[in-house]
Amino acid sequence: MFRTLDAAEADDPGPRRKLVNWNEYEGPYFTMRLGGGFLYDYVAYSQDADSKEQMTLRPTGQLRDFRVLLKGRFPTLPRLSYTLGYMYDAVAEEWRFRQTGLMFDMPELGGNLFVGRTKEGFSTNKAMVGYHGWLNERSAANDAFLPILADGVKWTGWAAGGKFVYNLGWFKDTRSENESFNRNDNQFAARGVWLPLGNGAQSPQLLHLALEYRYGEADDGMLRYRSKPESFPAQSYAIDSGVFAAHHSNMYGVETYYRDGPWTFGMEYFFNDVSAPASGDPLFHGGEVFAAWLVTGETRPYSARGALFQAVSPTRTVLEGGPGAWELVLRYSHADLDDGAIRGGRFRRITPMVNWHLSDHVRLELAYGYGVLDRFGLQGATHFFQTRLQLQM
Repeated sequence: MFRTLDAAEADDPGPRRKLVNWNEYEGPYFTMRLGGGFLYDYVAYSQDADSKEQMTLRPTGQLRDFRVLLKGRFPTLPRLSYTLGYMYDAVAEEWRFRQTGLMFDMPELGGNLFVGRTKEGFSTNKAMVGYHGWLNERSAANDAFLPILADGVKWTGWAAGGKFVYNLGWFKDTRSENESFNRNDNQFAARGVWLPLGNGAQSPQLLHLALEYRYGEADDGMLRYRSKPESFPAQSYAIDSGVFAAHHSNMYGVETYYRDGPWTFGMEYFFNDVSAPASGDPLFHGGEVFAAWLVTGETRPYSARGALFQAVSPTRTVLEGGPGAWELVLRYSHADLDDGAIRGGRFRRITPMVNWHLSDHVRLELAYGYGVLDRFGLQGATHFFQTRLQLQM
């Protein structure tokens, strides 16, 4: 049941329904499927006086993501699959490789080995495809502590009849020194997930319990943690430790997800213990808790092979004359970068949100957020009004 994982599983397993028929090729030596994604954001803000002193925020629309994806297998080498992701970085105004590498299927050892550029595997929310999340942005703590990608090797395995899923990854910045996501010279990440109610494929009930650990060596002896206020187009960062001398960090995480049909409840929290004697060895922390309800009755899919949630697929799409899938989400997030000699700030935000999944390929998002930032001796409040158009093939 776990032997069909391919190299694209952690980045884009593809929509359930086909949008076009010309994007697949099956030859004697390799197969190929062309996919892609497009995200466009618009956001406006309402700030009090203290918030305006802390952050410069202006209403704006911005391309969030545009990428091309290729994935496939090699018929003569049935255990080998590949994926290639190429994304336009709107901030840097250049194209960059994203999820790219080879997956080696090893059923005798109960797992698969990925070699290349991929997600580290720490945090289910981070490891999930960005297009599949409940909210339009990950929490501030998640973005501050964890890089989006890394270069190296990652093993994903299963035990106890599929009720235990784990991943181990080792990564180095030999090829990513100049990438925006690079934060460490090398790092190790591990996650173990226990599924006591089964893998979620046969029952609407699912319980996902996970513990995780990450070691990250400082990049050239320096570290920096920062995050925008859960708004990608924001012109300012909300929390920012600044660059400081450090040796390494040990990070610990705990997460729980419970799904019961159209309802999903989730929590992730992280503790980031930094070895930085000159700054008092600070301990940073943060995370999120949320609830999501698919009003139209769908159940959010879950891949037991990677222990990841996947995209919502409407029972009846708008193109089929149906309502699509409507999803209501409420999240509270918290991030604390104040400890030792570091005063990076504390940020908390509550975000109610509506997702309209018109089909497997089109999603509209409407979010309101209320955030409070404690920084620079001020406590500023900000109202966020966010929209997103998401297209996926």
